[in-house]
Amino acid sequence: MTRDAGSVAWRPLGDATEHYWLVQRMAKACDIDPAAAAARGDLSAECWADMVNTCRSCDWFEGCQRWLDRQDSEGDATPPVACINAERLRALAER
Repeated sequence: MTRDAGSVAWRPLGDATEHYWLVQRMAKACDIDPAAAAARGDLSAECWADMVNTCRSCDWFEGCQRWLDRQDSEGDATPPVACINAERLRALAER
């Protein structure tokens, strides 16, 4: 469970499998191949797992899905500011 930074309310983490695929889709939209990044040594399994778990705690879940649905398959997007993993994704895209 995560604590909402703006209050003392607690809420459960999102479904791990669903958020795994959201992070995967976000990476693809940003022209990042997680498997290739891992093979180059740019993305560890621990970092990937942390990105998925971070996504699970994000409040922007529905907005993320809508944003991803609007992206084309070209893989030329920049991670949206609202994405809780945007900084990590930008760093991976720069490598």
